[in-house]
Amino acid sequence: MKLFYTGPVINAEMLVTMLERHGIAATQSFVDAVAPDDGDLGRPAQVFVPEADYDRAYQLFYAEREDEL
Repeated sequence: MKLFYTGPVINAEMLVTMLERHGIAATQSFVDAVAPDDGDLGRPAQVFVPEADYDRAYQLFYAEREDEL
């Protein structure tokens, strides 16, 4: 697994869902795993994708899209 994103858990959860819709088995974990889960949606989280799917995930979410110009 390769780190794909680090940011608020609310964004990480949405990203995992979107990646799964594209057939990419992403996982998430909290940056500070020992901190209690207090429901804070701004808590830092990380999203990991399989190394084999990293380039495709990057193209889906970070590459500039020429068709949107």
